[in-house]
Amino acid sequence: MNASEIRAHLTRLQMERIEADAAGLTSCEAYMADLDDEISLCRAAFVGAAVTEIAVARGELSGRLTG
Repeated sequence: MNASEIRAHLTRLQMERIEADAAGLTSCEAYMADLDDEISLCRAAFVGAAVTEIAVARGELSGRLTG
């Protein structure tokens, strides 16, 4: 998955979190913990993918860093 695909998935998870709050599912601790964990993992994956894509694009534009 690229950064934009991961970001879209993260947005869907965040919307699910909002819907769970609205539906009163915050009392279901296991579900909320799983959802929060998945959001955290997805956020970390998004940051990693975005940083990697930026580094690759920079490398393609400027070449390797030396010195």
